[in-house]
Amino acid sequence: MDVLSSRVLIHPRDHELSTAFYRDALGLAIEREFPGGTRFFAGGGSIEVVGTGEEGPGPDVNLFLQVRDLPATLAELAGRGVEPVREARREPWGTDEAWIADPDGLRIVLVEVPEDHPLRRDQR
Repeated sequence: MDVLSSRVLIHPRDHELSTAFYRDALGLAIEREFPGGTRFFAGGGSIEVVGTGEEGPGPDVNLFLQVRDLPATLAELAGRGVEPVREARREPWGTDEAWIADPDGLRIVLVEVPEDHPLRRDQR
């Protein structure tokens, strides 16, 4: 398999509310808008809010977003009214993580890879 691109599709219960959350509360840049959906830049991938769903997310699926500075990101999000559902902490595997949730309750894991962690590739 030769993967050329990837994105996560989110089918929210309230399309407008979820689009506003990803655009305004998270501050993600819009990659593309089309009838019935909006695709947002998310690092090396995309998040697409498209159509509407009925069931909402399950507890076994999480959206993972790596950020450069977790405390600064949490402060920025708090200024936009987004509060963590789980405060930041160092995980046993060595990354710093906090959880937030979108309007449908989809868990979004915000992750910072500490400077001394072996996964750290960007030295900024």
